[in-house]
Amino acid sequence: MKQILLLVFYSPLLLLAQEVTEETILHDGLERSYVLYVPDTYSNEDSTPLVLNLHGYSSNAGQQMIYSNFYAIADTEGFLLVHPQGTFDDNGFAYWNSGMLGVGAVDDVGFLSNLIDTLAFQYNINLEQVYSTGMSNGGFMSYRLACELSDKIAAIASVTGSMNESQYTSCAPEQSVPVMQIHGTSDLVVLYEGSSAMEILPIEEVVSYWVNWNQCDPDPTITSLPDVNMLDLCQAEHYLYENGINGSLVEFYKIINGGHTWPGAAIPLTGNNTNQDFSASEKIWTFFQQYDINGLTENNSSLLEKKLHTNRLIGSIDLLGRNIVGNTSDWYLNIYDDGSVSKHIIIK
Repeated sequence: MKQILLLVFYSPLLLLAQEVTEETILHDGLERSYVLYVPDTYSNEDSTPLVLNLHGYSSNAGQQMIYSNFYAIADTEGFLLVHPQGTFDDNGFAYWNSGMLGVGAVDDVGFLSNLIDTLAFQYNINLEQVYSTGMSNGGFMSYRLACELSDKIAAIASVTGSMNESQYTSCAPEQSVPVMQIHGTSDLVVLYEGSSAMEILPIEEVVSYWVNWNQCDPDPTITSLPDVNMLDLCQAEHYLYENGINGSLVEFYKIINGGHTWPGAAIPLTGNNTNQDFSASEKIWTFFQQYDINGLTENNSSLLEKKLHTNRLIGSIDLLGRNIVGNTSDWYLNIYDDGSVSKHIIIK
């Protein structure tokens, strides 16, 4: 069954109309649906990456498409974007069977694996460049795919999601999996500190798990993102763990005072601070496109080094704010002409 949907998005300066398709497949006796976005630039002659974008608990595929605004990047970069739909729990809310408080009966890993195969049959999908991201419960599910479907998923990103105890104890990827985590310290839904009652791990413990699994350097390079929008009441730090197996990285965006939101989203969520200093969707795609199923596809030079090649160093200061010349201090900050700052700690 195929339906053509006309989605119209309004903003003060732009009216955008775009056709997408809502389709269904049968898996494990259930009819499962998904919203597929195929950019105008798609050609069946070219092998194309695929991004799975998973909605949060009680949300749906269409809402996730609009909220994350990932389709705008698909238009520019030319990848296929699919928004699968979860099933409904006993309370009537859409969800992913991510392993929260034990694995339920719905086979969502199998469904998403089947969906990848189905789309690869219909389109010229590069099966070495399939990625998964998601919001909240969709982030939890992306971690489950990293644990159980690493033979198909080249990298994952979780926004406001986490891992739970059952995922942690049963996780057994077949290989290294590049991971990005984006999370606010004031998230009141998926607590930054975790929840023993819900068996949700603290975010920093999740990051540490993947740093260890990928055998990345344990000490990150920490960069404070420019606080370009002070009205969002939060600011971001970037933690980069490098030199993992096959070039795998772990990246963590810690949103100081950020809420249960998708950074860069134009739609505000009541009672939450949505960081507007960067676009989560843009950062996620920049992260994804470096990898295929075998690891880093470019050279293994540091992402930070690549970034700094485009920025000019204008000064360095030590812990007391004094200007320094060269790396003469065990702790110092480099300041660049675009307003970004990188923190350096020399461990002897």
